[in-house]
Amino acid sequence: MSAKRGDRAAPPPRADGYSLRFASNDAAKGWEELCRQAAANTRAAFDAIETDPSPAVPTPRQHPLKGSLATDTHGGRRLGQWQYEVTAGGRIWYLVDHENRTCWIKHAGTGHPKATD
Repeated sequence: MSAKRGDRAAPPPRADGYSLRFASNDAAKGWEELCRQAAANTRAAFDAIETDPSPAVPTPRQHPLKGSLATDTHGGRRLGQWQYEVTAGGRIWYLVDHENRTCWIKHAGTGHPKATD
């Protein structure tokens, strides 16, 4: 059975980690494609996001989006939006909900998101 909107991206979070959940069915499908094409990098992305979704010192792979993409709304709340560069073109965009220790995956895919074109 494939993941869909609202589902948690497996595996379950560590006791002090963040839960990763899909904000849309397209994000879930894109995640599966990333897993097929770049399994090790996608696992590294999962670990980084689960452990520290918004590091105080952003890295070349994990950093906040800028401008109009810096925030987005989920569940009626405006949250900061971050990006993890899985591969040269593969990206994960996610919203960080610190209050609920949840990251909402808005986009996952093997190519650049259309919003950046």
